[in-house]
Amino acid sequence: MEAVVVDAGSKLLKAGIALPDQAPSLVMPSKMKLEVEDGQMGDGAVVEEVVQPVVRGFVKDWDAMEDLLNYVLYSNIGWEIGDEGQILFTEPLFTPKALREQLAQLMFEKFNVSGFYDSEQAVLSLYAVGRISGCTVDIGHGKIDFMQLLSAYLLMLCPAFYLCLNSFHINKNIAPVCEGAVQHIASKRFDIGGTDLTKLFAEELKKSNSSVNIDISDVERLKEQYACCAEDQLAFEALGSSCRPERHTLPDGQVITIEKERYIVGEALFQPHILGLEDYGIVHQLVTSVSNVAPEYHRQLLENTMLCGGTASMTGFEDRFQREANLSASAICPSLVKPPEYMPENLARYSAWLGGAILAKVVFPQNQHVTKGDYDETGPSIVHKKCF
Repeated sequence: MEAVVVDAGSKLLKAGIALPDQAPSLVMPSKMKLEVEDGQMGDGAVVEEVVQPVVRGFVKDWDAMEDLLNYVLYSNIGWEIGDEGQILFTEPLFTPKALREQLAQLMFEKFNVSGFYDSEQAVLSLYAVGRISGCTVDIGHGKIDFMQLLSAYLLMLCPAFYLCLNSFHINKNIAPVCEGAVQHIASKRFDIGGTDLTKLFAEELKKSNSSVNIDISDVERLKEQYACCAEDQLAFEALGSSCRPERHTLPDGQVITIEKERYIVGEALFQPHILGLEDYGIVHQLVTSVSNVAPEYHRQLLENTMLCGGTASMTGFEDRFQREANLSASAICPSLVKPPEYMPENLARYSAWLGGAILAKVVFPQNQHVTKGDYDETGPSIVHKKCF
C-alpha cells in the first residue's frame, strides 16, 4: 500500500496517495460541521456549529482534527479499519514539540498507522522543485514563513533521499542543483496571512459599497477572483480614478463595484502599514533574515527563492516580488525558482504536498520513518529523533 500524504492548513486540507508528479486527489476546507444541542431552544433542538481544527497553521482542536482525518482517510482515501497504512504529514515552521508528539500519538493510538513521518512545509516546497538549498516565502492562510535551507550533510545523513530527489527530477529532465542536508538558518514567521488579507479586502469593499452586506465567504471568493498586484508602489498610488470598475453580482443578487480595492490585497504584503503593522514588506523580511547567515551562503540561498501558498498565485504577484527584489539593497538579489513544466499546474498551492510525496518515496521504503515498534518502545517523543 502506497503512503498517504496530508497537508492540513488553516484554510485547506490536501491529501492523497504519494504520487509526486500529480496534484493531491483531495483538496477540501479544513473545517468540520458539528451538530450540537441548543440549550436555549430546548426540546432537544440541534444547531450546526462550524469548527476549525487548524488555526494559523497549528492544530487547536484535536477532537475536530480526529473527525476530519477519519473522513479523509477512511471515507476518501479508502483505508479500512485494521488495514491502515503509512502516513506523512506536513507541518509549519516552529511547530511546538508537544504538538508533534500529539499528532504522532493520534496516528498510532487512534488510527493504528503502520508508519509515521512529518516534515516542515517550507522544506518540502523546495523539494518539489528539486532544491535542497534555498529560501521559501510561504504565504499561508494565517501566517507567512520565511525559511532558509542550507546544504550541509545530507549525503552522510540520508544519501537515499538525495539519490531519490536526483532520480525523480533527472527523469523529468531537470538537473538537481545542490547536495547537502536540511539545516535551518535564521528562519522567521510573519504573523499575517490570507485571512488578514481577506478581512482587509472586506473592509475596503464596504467603504465603496456601503449599502451592501457581504458575507466573509463571498469576500474570500472575490479575493481569489479579483485580487492582483500593481507593478510597483508608484503604480499603486497612481491608480485612483484610472482604475476600471468591475461590477459583480453576489450569490444573493446584490451588485457590488470593485475598483482599486483589488490591488490593496497584494500591496499590503509589500507595505504592511496598510494592515496597521509597523514592519517591512516581504522582500525586505526575506533579505534581512538571510543576512543572519554567513555571507558565503547568501548566493546559494537567495538565488533559489520559492514563493508558495495560494496567495502566491495572485495575478502579478511574482512579477512584483521579483521587481522589488531587483531593487533591494542586498548585494545578491533574490531570484525566483521557476516550477518545472512537468509538475502540476498551480505548484505554489500544492508544493508542500508534492514535496511530501517525493519524501515519502524515500523515508518509508528505506525504513527511516517512525514504525509502530519505535512508537511502542519509546513513545511520542521518538518523532523528534526520526523526523527531520
